[in-house]
Amino acid sequence: MGAYTYMNEIWKKKQSDVMRFLQRVRCWEYRHQTRMLRVQHPTRPEKARRMGYKRKTGYVVMRIRVRRGGRKRPAHRGICYGKPKTAGVNQLKNKKNTQSIAEEKVGRAIGSLRVLNSYWVNSDGTYKWFEVICVDPSCTTIRRDPRINWICKAVHTRREARGLTSAGRKHRGLRHKGHKANQFRPSARAVWKRHNVVRFWRYRK
Repeated sequence: MGAYTYMNEIWKKKQSDVMRFLQRVRCWEYRHQTRMLRVQHPTRPEKARRMGYKRKTGYVVMRIRVRRGGRKRPAHRGICYGKPKTAGVNQLKNKKNTQSIAEEKVGRAIGSLRVLNSYWVNSDGTYKWFEVICVDPSCTTIRRDPRINWICKAVHTRREARGLTSAGRKHRGLRHKGHKANQFRPSARAVWKRHNVVRFWRYRK
């Protein structure tokens, strides 16, 4: 087994004494840093490489902090107009997962880069930290690499905002195949539309 395999085994044992101490120290360090930070080296090299990272020009790794917990409705003074069904403010849950929200925050902040993927690095009672792998589509090294230059196409602009990353596909329900997965493909909205829109022929047959 290579070094990355052993590193991966260590990360699988997060409750071990070594990892608990290491994560506690890192968490203390992260809390004193800014909300979004570019890191020179990935905290988890073996995970970053599985997510598509390469140590070459054009790849950027950003560490982003996201607040934990559910979603509070942004209603002024807590007033929700309409029917009682829509009157909740506090006990709402996000449709998106926290990792996808972290990717979107990075994508909004650095619009010239494309978000490739992301992975979890740490969490405490208040925050979760993710490292987001970004790619520069204008970099010559990226444009000449046949393995990654697909991301330079205009159709991949803001791909994280449309749920095209791995975390985005997860909250859209696209990790499943086969039985009962047809209610999420090509998307939940498209399936709803297919079942609910009435179409009539223009002329009788």
